[in-house]
Amino acid sequence: MATNPAMLDRLGLALALAMGAIVLFVDIQRAQALFFPVFLVFLVASVAVTKYGYSGKREMNLYEHERSWENVLANGLVPVVAALAAPSFGWGAYVGAVAAITADKFASELGVLGGAPVSLLTLKAGRKGESGCISAFGTLMSLDGALIIGIAAFSLMGGASPWIIVQIGLIGFAGSMADSIAGVLEERGIGTKATTNLICALVGALMGWAFLA
Repeated sequence: MATNPAMLDRLGLALALAMGAIVLFVDIQRAQALFFPVFLVFLVASVAVTKYGYSGKREMNLYEHERSWENVLANGLVPVVAALAAPSFGWGAYVGAVAAITADKFASELGVLGGAPVSLLTLKAGRKGESGCISAFGTLMSLDGALIIGIAAFSLMGGASPWIIVQIGLIGFAGSMADSIAGVLEERGIGTKATTNLICALVGALMGWAFLA
């Protein structure tokens, strides 16, 4: 039986730990446990959905055996910058960015396990795992991933309105859709997976900053 390979290479793990330390430091400075717990929820959820359906993904050649530091940087750079900028811009940008990358992770890792993908460029049937393609199931999973971050943030903020869960969910979902749209350009040789991930997180951060108090 094949073993499930490591999630991150050494440099990727080191970078992820460094980013986590920065986010934890920001929480300590703010004297409010929000950013780091949300970061942990993202990590746990990401590992869970990546490992889920491992055998099926492996058969489709869609299982990513190791995530490199480039992947970690592309997903984590915007949230870390948003965390450091929180004293000036508030918590919304950080939570919005994390919701977006979580939504994208759920869409890409779970979306390939069900539903028929459609290319956003041609509106015709696409291949599972192809950038710029979405499916109804993957879209639903994307929203679910963002809502998980919304629930986590709501549970950590005393006195917040439950409506904030929906707001964060929709912001994360929008970031994931931006990733899919950017994926159309990626398939045409404009940009890479890293740039689409950056766009995803950036859209989430900007919308979080604009719409979350």
